[in-house]
Amino acid sequence: TVRVVDLLEHGVAQTGVPAGAVRRRPPFDAASPPHQFADYFRGRRAAFDVEIDPVSPSAFDRGVWAELRKVRAGEIVTYAELARRSGHPGSARAVGGAMARNPIPIIVPCHRVVGCGGSITGYGMGLWRKRWLLDHEGAWPIRSRSADGPRGRAQRTLDQALGPGRRPRPPVDPPKLRIP
Repeated sequence: TVRVVDLLEHGVAQTGVPAGAVRRRPPFDAASPPHQFADYFRGRRAAFDVEIDPVSPSAFDRGVWAELRKVRAGEIVTYAELARRSGHPGSARAVGGAMARNPIPIIVPCHRVVGCGGSITGYGMGLWRKRWLLDHEGAWPIRSRSADGPRGRAQRTLDQALGPGRRPRPPVDPPKLRIP
């Protein structure tokens, strides 16, 4: 298996990726991501300057991931909008599948993709991590501009998940990188 960095609640842990999921070399330059992750969690970096190998055999997935990398920290995009931007209008569910197959979350920032109206949905590392990452990037709480009130449906969805007025608490210190 190929080792990749997987961010977890108590720092960074190593996890394996099934053989064949990545090409012969890792999907990024292994020398720079640890420093970039540290800077990201310290709030000094908003994007990752690493070249990735498109690891999916699907041209659809690769196109969606490339378009998603253009969404900046602090911004969100809906599944439907990402489908439209990547040239596949009406394929919001297929975009959700591409997010589920993303082998390098955060670098390919699938946490920035939300449901219609801004609802927090579908994140393989847990919805609380998705909320934490959006909060860390300044995109949470999401304020919807829907017709059903100033706070909008998205805020009510978050309030239902956490309780009114509550926000997820980020760790006191940024995660420490442990690279063997």
